[in-house]
Amino acid sequence: MAGKTVAVTGANGFIATWVVKLLLERGYTVRGTVRNPDDSAKVAHLWELPGAKERLTLHKASLLEDGAFDDIFAGVDGVFHAASPVLIKFEDPEKDLLLPALKGTINALSSAAKAGTVKRVVFTSSNAAVSFSEAAAYPTQPNVVVDESWWSDDEWCVKNEQWYMLSKLRAEKAAWDFVKDHQNFDLVTINPALVVGPILHNTLNASSEMLLVYLDGSMKELPGRARPVAVVHVKDVAMAHILAYEDPSAQGRYFVPGEPTMLVSQLADLLRKICPDSPIPKKPVESGEKVFCPIFSAEKVKKLGLVFTPIEDTLRECIASLKENNWLK
Repeated sequence: MAGKTVAVTGANGFIATWVVKLLLERGYTVRGTVRNPDDSAKVAHLWELPGAKERLTLHKASLLEDGAFDDIFAGVDGVFHAASPVLIKFEDPEKDLLLPALKGTINALSSAAKAGTVKRVVFTSSNAAVSFSEAAAYPTQPNVVVDESWWSDDEWCVKNEQWYMLSKLRAEKAAWDFVKDHQNFDLVTINPALVVGPILHNTLNASSEMLLVYLDGSMKELPGRARPVAVVHVKDVAMAHILAYEDPSAQGRYFVPGEPTMLVSQLADLLRKICPDSPIPKKPVESGEKVFCPIFSAEKVKKLGLVFTPIEDTLRECIASLKENNWLK
């Protein structure tokens, strides 16, 4: 695929930066979109990537502006749509999360359709659009397999105020609805679980912060009701994007959960093993409720050739990056 030109939206984000990195390594020419290409604090890390000075250009684009991607996508072979708000703290879920995710997705896909040259769009969705439902989060029997056929529950997300999950769910559904009426390019979605690993930019991203709270003492107690979690290396997620773009047979959704699926208490135990001196919260008092952990299936994405980084290596690399950037002492 060397010599091909592709676009990456939200190019300075955690996952997107790794996508850009791997694309450049494979010889692609990359057009990246960011809010402000002149903000060196937000984009300097991109220019440090091997091949960036020769084959990377950065372009200003707003998720909420109609036609913002039109000129950027003109003539490209493919689009990686990674731009979407990922916030832990916000004031207005509709304004800060739901609207930008939904409108940004439609704007990006509309520009891809107008371009006329785009053959495939790889959309960065999330486990948030797969497993956030009562049946997936709290299965009532063992060995429940959650795969690409599962969808999160809109009403369950609203009831439990899972606003980020809702934004990813609605954005992905809108994307699939869009391509029903615009069949001039393929759509493939990547649905990763909790993405961590080496952080290439200089700001702490939301998924890494979710792991940090286990380690720095800010989480005082584990959730009382057990929840499943799967952790995946950011490089593996980026590679899933590349493989899904390059394989002509790739289609539909690709769940990228990492392995194994654990309860949060098991993740805490693993972190305690790796960082025995960290103030990792203890397991809460047992409620007596029978707890089953589902199995998040990665079988489909493995068929593309993806090989997962072992969980302990993933966690160690994330922790090393948190320390290197002074987010974890």
